[in-house]
Amino acid sequence: MATLALRNLVKRYDKTEVLHGIDLEVADGEFVVFVGPSGCGKSTTLRMIAGLEEVTQGTIEIGGRVVNNLEPKDRDIAMVFQNYAIYPHMTVRKNIGFGLRTAKMTKLEKSARLEEVAAILDMTDLLERKPSQLSGGQRQRVAIGRAMVRDPAVFLFDEPLSNLDAQLRTQMRLEIKKLHQRVGNTIVFVTHDQVEAMTMADRIVIMKDGHIQQVGTPAEVYHSPANAFVARFIGAPSMNMLPATAKDGAISIAGGAPLDLARAPDGVLNVGVRPDDLVLTGGVPILTGRVTVQEPLGNETLIYVDAGAQAGGEVIAKADGRTPPAVGSTVTLHADPGALHLFDATTGVTIR
Repeated sequence: MATLALRNLVKRYDKTEVLHGIDLEVADGEFVVFVGPSGCGKSTTLRMIAGLEEVTQGTIEIGGRVVNNLEPKDRDIAMVFQNYAIYPHMTVRKNIGFGLRTAKMTKLEKSARLEEVAAILDMTDLLERKPSQLSGGQRQRVAIGRAMVRDPAVFLFDEPLSNLDAQLRTQMRLEIKKLHQRVGNTIVFVTHDQVEAMTMADRIVIMKDGHIQQVGTPAEVYHSPANAFVARFIGAPSMNMLPATAKDGAISIAGGAPLDLARAPDGVLNVGVRPDDLVLTGGVPILTGRVTVQEPLGNETLIYVDAGAQAGGEVIAKADGRTPPAVGSTVTLHADPGALHLFDATTGVTIR
């Protein structure tokens, strides 16, 4: 196991800069997930750590050693790709063992290590099968096993679950998390799926346009987002953003009556409230609108409410699953003042 440090990491392709000075410290044994929309730079960052992309500026340290100029094989890392990259003509045993082909170990030691990894991944009974005889989840475990067998300092995962169906993705998330708890290696995991990030990570790195927007635990980025982008990106459905004005400590949401909700500097701002916190009863009244769509989820129903142009159009709220308001009915939505988030309307930065 080892620490990982990115210091002022910059990447340019010709004159186009796609990473703008990334700084990050990953602790020994930590599970860190990079997440963000397509094109944000998360996979480029991972490929630079792996040595598959050259560093334009800055340094990458693994275990206190600068690895900028080292070949991937010399960095003590192992990478699991989105497309598995396992050999169809080889058995599971040979695919996993391929990771040891350059290891300075005896044949007996290699065999023992392979059996150990197969047992951890619950694949002992599958060692003589070919990939064509395996399910998608089993193939992904073969790819993970080939990385594990080397016992690297750092595991790198590049969207490894994106090719799996929804149920299998959930199962593999749990398996990878349990695997990390057992082996304890440092893991850097890239995904575009914020649910994967929230459920797996010790800390989440949220990126946009080549910049890190926030680094924090799942609870920190969800409950204390650094800006409006993080607030809307983390959480499903996305946080509602309601235009508001502040004057003399009172806030008027969507042109409504002033509410003594929180202190904020005078001026225009956005009030963020998650659908889970925007309800039909309890707290203070926030806005009124007409129900346009119901989305039943069993014990609860998401309702889409047209609150008018002043409120930014449609907002999403939560209602009881048994007796949701009818489509076309008018409802008043409430929220606990402590559940509201305030953002600067121009910069998007959270108003503390």
